[in-house]
Amino acid sequence: MSFPAPARLGFIGAGRLARCLAIGFARAGYPVAAVAARSAASAQRLARELPQCRAVAHPQAVVDASDVVFLAVPDDNIGTIANTLRFDWKRAGSQALVHCSGATQVEVLAAARAQGTSIGGFHPLYLFGGDDGDLARIAGCSVTIEAPDELAAVLEALARSLGCEVLTLPGGQRMLYHGAAHYAASFVLGALDEAAEIWGMLGFTEEQSLRALLPMLAGTVQAARAKGLPGALAGPVSRGDAATLTRQLAAFERLGAEHAALYALLTRRLLSLARRRSQPPAAIEAMTDAVQATLAACSSARSREVQAPNEP
Repeated sequence: MSFPAPARLGFIGAGRLARCLAIGFARAGYPVAAVAARSAASAQRLARELPQCRAVAHPQAVVDASDVVFLAVPDDNIGTIANTLRFDWKRAGSQALVHCSGATQVEVLAAARAQGTSIGGFHPLYLFGGDDGDLARIAGCSVTIEAPDELAAVLEALARSLGCEVLTLPGGQRMLYHGAAHYAASFVLGALDEAAEIWGMLGFTEEQSLRALLPMLAGTVQAARAKGLPGALAGPVSRGDAATLTRQLAAFERLGAEHAALYALLTRRLLSLARRRSQPPAAIEAMTDAVQATLAACSSARSREVQAPNEP
């Protein structure tokens, strides 16, 4: 057996992610048959935006009406809901259960597979805002797919119908995949917060800091897109300016070990990019020595903090 073309889609969950995917798929010609959610009002609201889609009271009704069921719910609920669903053996090979989490392993859907249903993961690398702009902005983003071949082909077609690129993830690697993705998402916010905190010590408000820093961030992203990571590198590391870097590290050490260690560790990553630019080895070595000296000083400072409460 094989999946119908086009497959009838169903959604369990009606939040921002589900709304963007469901409306996008419907506009691409895929029928969305049913949607269920913890909030009946949310399910009804999404169903009204989709042609011939029903809002149903129970997730099982989505399974009964659909060929490919998307679980677009919080991670903690994926396994619980999946274990309550019942699949018809007569439809084995032509039905699938797919979750949309980046962090949860696909094996959490094993109860569905035991009933003859294909299982998989479909994770858009995108921060959903919940507005109509999501449908335009998601084009060009990537969707990471983990599924057996026949289901993978269906999911790839769905991703490309949204204008997305496709990444294929090996089984059992979702924690590293999802964790590393934070460097391009929430960790950027952490870096901006660190910058705004330090600028706050200089008298700038957070609003002033973000007004100044966000255009710089946008320019960095554009440069990385156009030139790659090494080509987008800027600042003293990109110039091989070890003297300036050493003074910067000293300034951060005066702020405290936490600020200095973060700055030094991130700088150490930049040095790996500088090496890929074939910078003079002497400059790289001098900057590496400066970073290592700061990290050693931070480690000593932490050791003293730990020992201090135990000292007589």
